[in-house]
Amino acid sequence: MKIITWNCNMSFRKKAEFILNENPDIIIVPESESPEKLRFKKGMTLPNDVFWYGDNPNKGIGVYSYSDFKISISYLHNPDFRYVIPLSIKSNDLEFVLIAIWCQKPKSSDNYGTHTWNAINYYSELLSNEKVIIAGDFNSSSIWDKKNREANHSNIVYKLKDIGIESVYHLFYNEEQGKESNATLFMHRKIERPYHIDFCFASNYFINRLKYVSIGKYETWTQLSDHKPVICEFEN
Repeated sequence: MKIITWNCNMSFRKKAEFILNENPDIIIVPESESPEKLRFKKGMTLPNDVFWYGDNPNKGIGVYSYSDFKISISYLHNPDFRYVIPLSIKSNDLEFVLIAIWCQKPKSSDNYGTHTWNAINYYSELLSNEKVIIAGDFNSSSIWDKKNREANHSNIVYKLKDIGIESVYHLFYNEEQGKESNATLFMHRKIERPYHIDFCFASNYFINRLKYVSIGKYETWTQLSDHKPVICEFEN
């Protein structure tokens, strides 16, 4: 099973063909347009199932299945946690919880991690499931931690680790949070402004089946987006 998260920097319909070269089963796409605007190029492989959430038809979060997985939103969804969306992903052979993320700043704070922190506490029932993946654009990194802020990135990582959910990139490459050798965002597409803010976290069920993790190259993806895809493959 291959899962990719990629903030497409809008207009996914014009860029989908490039990410489809990676043969994904599921793609989490922050900044995707709504299904009504998804007019793909003629001859392109179409997703078998689509979930989209947002209040701007040009820029929400999309989750696309290119296999037999079906996508549905959890009854526990709380819209107060903007763009931290609990989903059920189901096929004939596998069912798991997916938390799709395009984290936004709350109106009451300048901290992007607030919604993620509150959501992982609120969705504790879902996260206790054996099979969990949390993936998307977190808009946060340990390099921006503030010591007296509970909802900082490191505390999010520690909280998830305590319940058996860890970043597959950091496990696969044996790197520390905030000290990544591969960036997922180049601010304003400038190579001298690299950050690692897109993540795929997984429970032990998936960690034990992890085959590889890769990050898209700057030279390959910069014409399409300021973000690079995070590509994760697990044994079926």
